[in-house]
Amino acid sequence: MTVTAPDLKAFLLATPFFGGLPDPSLDLLISMLVECRFDAGATVVAEGEPGRSMFIVKSGRLVVSKRMNSGRVIPISRLEPGDFFGEMTLIEMQNRSATVVAEAPTVLYELTAQKLYACYKADIHAYVIVLQNINRELCRRLRRADDRLAARQVDDDN
Repeated sequence: MTVTAPDLKAFLLATPFFGGLPDPSLDLLISMLVECRFDAGATVVAEGEPGRSMFIVKSGRLVVSKRMNSGRVIPISRLEPGDFFGEMTLIEMQNRSATVVAEAPTVLYELTAQKLYACYKADIHAYVIVLQNINRELCRRLRRADDRLAARQVDDDN
């Protein structure tokens, strides 16, 4: 289902992924999004599977987890409206690094690598802004992970 909601532009501009895009560029990217719906308990992406798209959370709640070598599943984070995930596969073209499961009925907007490449061809300025936004979010996530690791080390030392 192609995205056409009238309030979509305001919602997307408020997300870290689309921040700073001029109207024509935003309109181009909106035309490339596909709406996806998931019931509670549905797996959106599974760790290890090939990935060629990313998702922006419109509504719902999701949990991101990783499976350890022992088989134990460790929750990594929760995603809520405005968050995005799956962007790593667009940058490094590797398999999915984690599993994402809907905890509640969820609406996502999917952007494929093929569509992002079409954005590159049509509007290089928008493409650069999107990549900068992705990189900023990845840096934020890395800082949070660093803080969690440091806090865990302090707890282990005590």
